[in-house]
Amino acid sequence: MSRARSLVPLALSLLAGCTVGPDYRKPDAPTAAAFKELAGWRIGQPQDQIDRGAWWSVYRDPVLDGLERQVVVSNQTLKQAEAAYRAAVAAALQARAGLLPSVTGTASGVREPTIGVNKGLANEFTLELGASWDPDVWGRIRRTVEAGVATAQADAADIANARLSAQAQLAIDYFSLRAEDALHRLLAETAIADKRSLTITENQYQAGVAAKADVITAEVQLAEVVAQEINVGVQRAQLEHAIAALVGKPPDGFSIASAPLAGRVPVAPTGVASALLERRPDIAAAERAMQAANAQIGVAVAAFYPDLTLSGAAGFANNELGGLLAASNRIWSLGASATGALYQGGALEAAEAEARANYDASVANYRQTVLTAFQGVEDQLVALRVLERQAVEEDKAIRLGRQAVEITLNEYRAGTVAYTAVVTAQANLLSDEQLALTVRQDRLIASVTLIEDLGGGWMATDLPSRDEILTDPPGFNR
Repeated sequence: MSRARSLVPLALSLLAGCTVGPDYRKPDAPTAAAFKELAGWRIGQPQDQIDRGAWWSVYRDPVLDGLERQVVVSNQTLKQAEAAYRAAVAAALQARAGLLPSVTGTASGVREPTIGVNKGLANEFTLELGASWDPDVWGRIRRTVEAGVATAQADAADIANARLSAQAQLAIDYFSLRAEDALHRLLAETAIADKRSLTITENQYQAGVAAKADVITAEVQLAEVVAQEINVGVQRAQLEHAIAALVGKPPDGFSIASAPLAGRVPVAPTGVASALLERRPDIAAAERAMQAANAQIGVAVAAFYPDLTLSGAAGFANNELGGLLAASNRIWSLGASATGALYQGGALEAAEAEARANYDASVANYRQTVLTAFQGVEDQLVALRVLERQAVEEDKAIRLGRQAVEITLNEYRAGTVAYTAVVTAQANLLSDEQLALTVRQDRLIASVTLIEDLGGGWMATDLPSRDEILTDPPGFNR
């Protein structure tokens, strides 16, 4: 008999080791041996590394640095993602609690009429401690915990992705704002040059060597440039408002002083193409979501098997409160129950089919996220490569355009060309200067976007581990 009793714990431990449903194995994803758009491109000023904590430091802009550091503190979208992570951690802890015994205490006092020959009133006092435990024979609770941990990790990756997205958007808005500052200065300088041209035409008209139409044309040209200069303020103000929202501040009282647009465009090192899977928080979130979906299959499969519950209780009961804790008043009970579904009308099969379909969808989402990540990197690499070449040609066009303006203006003074030639040369120069400014802005934005597409220095090892989530989760107050 004693030998049979000793086999009970062993049998229970063996049963508890059974976990139904498929064990998680990360599916393959489409990857590349190398980035296609890097072939044949020699990066002029590659960065040795990206600061994992402050990747924007590669731009060496103290104003941008100060703004970026406010994103983590004040951005409301990021706070929302952090709240979702804390909720996922709490859900995982709730699931883990199911692996432990549940202990309850009961104290009661009842006064009720008696029945039978000796009718009257009787008291009954009870003090009892009860416990129940689900040994999780088929792994339903463990699969639920597994899904909860994976979901919390996915939410942690979502936090990193939201933070990176907000930081990148702020940098893009910041460089766009600086481009508006540069455009404003360009138009202001062009207006000064057009005023000089207007003075020349007026002098030529007074001397009788130019027509009144030349003066009017010069006035129209100056007015158009001044109008463009005024319009720059609209886009700049809107970009300033967008930056204020990203750092969690109302536009009222928030301002950024005008400054030049950066001329240096850093290009982040791409590293090995296959390493992209470990550097993108959105890929990590999609991969963790796959494990959560896989674990839910186990939960659905476990529902087909009986659920075993062990229970016990011990305490005291007596009709007198004073002698309640006497040894003679002790009570106890032990029990076991098994509950299983006999007929559910196909609900369990449908639940399993749903779980497997959800897993298949998560696999497709993961693979598409990987493909999109590679596309993003390739897009920015080709943009940086082509825009770099375009910038060289635009600089050449500006140098030649300035020469053309100077030559045609001198020829107009000498009376050898019509004023329309001056207007055309000046318009061409302004167009080339604006295009060069746009190219520089696009290069900086492509640089920021490339860093974002490369994960901004984030690594999958930054995710909280299972033990960190279940034992000492950050930001969770027990």
